[in-house]
Amino acid sequence: MSRRRRRPSPSASTDALARGRSPLPPSDPPRAFTHTGAEARIDAIDTLRGVAICLMIVYHFAYDLRAYGVTSSDFGHDPFWLSLRALIVSAFMSLVGVSLVLAERAHATRRHFWRRIAVIAACALVVTLASSLAFRQTFIYFGILHAIAVSSVLVTPLVRRPRAALAIGVAVVAAGLVWSNPWFDARPLSWIGFVTTKPATEDYVPLAPWAGVVAIGIAAGHWLTRHPLHSLARLGRAPRWLQWLGRHSLLVYMVHQPVLLAVLWLVIRR
Repeated sequence: MSRRRRRPSPSASTDALARGRSPLPPSDPPRAFTHTGAEARIDAIDTLRGVAICLMIVYHFAYDLRAYGVTSSDFGHDPFWLSLRALIVSAFMSLVGVSLVLAERAHATRRHFWRRIAVIAACALVVTLASSLAFRQTFIYFGILHAIAVSSVLVTPLVRRPRAALAIGVAVVAAGLVWSNPWFDARPLSWIGFVTTKPATEDYVPLAPWAGVVAIGIAAGHWLTRHPLHSLARLGRAPRWLQWLGRHSLLVYMVHQPVLLAVLWLVIRR
């Protein structure tokens, strides 16, 4: 008599997926996964987001050194720093799209979605208020958190339509990169994109082209769910501290700059 192998509980898999879904997720306890199937994809996404967080910290550390006059890096014109920033923002925004697909496949509720959007939007407001005190003329009025919150809402109708998401995403990216009009230079409209000159702000992530990157991430998410990749399993076995950074990316984003600035101030003061 043959013995049938027991399969994992579908509800347990769904619950695990729902917990790991947000692009900048709430704090969850570390999870023990087998690094196969859906669980490996979650760990892999956490790892990739953790790498993006590390790159962001490096970028901001260099930025803060310039702010304190230790270095003279040109973040507005140097191809290296411009490329690094583009890579970091692209990583975060594309992972937003991937995460939306994984959440949909895990049957995450609308309540979960809107709670996540509310948390990110609240943090974006805190960034705006804090930066307005630190940088009165160049405060952040539409940075990466603002872009993630708004883009997540705008691309929701595309989550189940990967081909449309890819086509629209490519069109938005192309339009945002090649077309501009002075009409969008005014601050009330500059958050959309299409500006002729970059606004005076410490962080600027307009919807065009970056909402298009989120849409492309949706197409990538569908592709990943249909093509098992051994590389995902390898990413899922990355160091736990790196996955922790990915799972708690919103917390890390909110606290890392004050910590960096405070530490550098103490060191330079000596």
